[in-house]
Amino acid sequence: MSGSRVLVAGTSIAGPALAHWLRRRGAEVTVVERAPGLRPGGQAVDARGVAKEVIRRMGLDAAVRAACTDTEGAHTVDVDGNVLETYRAEDDGGDGPIAEIEILRGDLSRVLYDDTRDGVEYVFGDRIVGLTQDADGVDVTFDGGDRRRFDLVIGADGLHSSLRAMVFGPREGFIRHLGLVLAFYSVPNEFGLGRWFIEYRDPGSARSAGLRPIKDATQAMAVFAFPAADLEVDHRDVEGQKHLLRERMSGLGWLTPRILAHLDDAPDFYLDQVAQVEMDRWSDGRVALIGDAAFSPSPMSGAGTGLALVGAYLLAGELAAAKWDPEAGFAAYEAHMRPFVDANQEIGRLHTSSQASPGTDAEEPDMEALMALIDRALNGVDLPDYADLPDSGPSESGKS
Repeated sequence: MSGSRVLVAGTSIAGPALAHWLRRRGAEVTVVERAPGLRPGGQAVDARGVAKEVIRRMGLDAAVRAACTDTEGAHTVDVDGNVLETYRAEDDGGDGPIAEIEILRGDLSRVLYDDTRDGVEYVFGDRIVGLTQDADGVDVTFDGGDRRRFDLVIGADGLHSSLRAMVFGPREGFIRHLGLVLAFYSVPNEFGLGRWFIEYRDPGSARSAGLRPIKDATQAMAVFAFPAADLEVDHRDVEGQKHLLRERMSGLGWLTPRILAHLDDAPDFYLDQVAQVEMDRWSDGRVALIGDAAFSPSPMSGAGTGLALVGAYLLAGELAAAKWDPEAGFAAYEAHMRPFVDANQEIGRLHTSSQASPGTDAEEPDMEALMALIDRALNGVDLPDYADLPDSGPSESGKS
């Protein structure tokens, strides 16, 4: 069924990345986003291992690298600013703690949108409020009143996916909180920050504060983390989130008070629990999920973007290989992705545990097993070349 009509919900990373590959495989793609436009800023996200090959195959390597933060590395410091540890972007072949491809989430979203907007229908300021599927398609009702029919519907609408709740059930059945809260927002670079990420970790409370460079040297990205095992965050109550951050960061030294002084002026504030999404299956009939909506590994894994990019490549490829039959295409997509997701989610749990509970009497890790896990998390998925499938090639804006 060439020209399959596919609706994708969400315009962060997984959504436009999937739109790229679906369009190249011959589908007619619509992407709906409830926000009025692309969301700027956000946390720094990374591409490591096999995800870098996906970017290359998209024809976007040059565009992505041009938008990177150009972070040279990271310093952890004590309360007086003295350097304790240093990590460089070139460590581990560019796949270390500070990746060679590090980019603000909003900047990567913009690269993907610019690459696809001429061949994909984008609908901003609207959302799916109802759907009914049958053997031949999915009837979708939008909040704005439109009713349209699609062959397939894909949810790429993030950790708090409304499409997942609509089709698979309440969020509580799938979200696993890992006991940590993260916050990000941009601040004026009044701290003399160069091209290095600087982080202070309080050894007594497992709290941390950091400053990350961004492309605009006049600005920096503030990063906070604090443990909170049983906290429920209302992701719609921004003022409540800011109050919570001030409360939990009270008394933390280093540059924390100066960074918090800019909280009320932040245009891009974000706070949420570090969480993973665990599902037995990522599809139901003609509806499927991708990215954080299906398998969030948590920001502490450093892998959410990589999973979204790899998942988009495989989902579009397997659907086209199955001649757009959802049962076969979704099953093959999941078979490819599941072990890769499992490895990255384990990394996320290990990293979160080490930061949320520092100094505990934990056993020394089996380094051989840990290195094998890291390798699976970086490269533990095969990328078929799909040489026999239709491929319109990268767009003119995406050629590098």
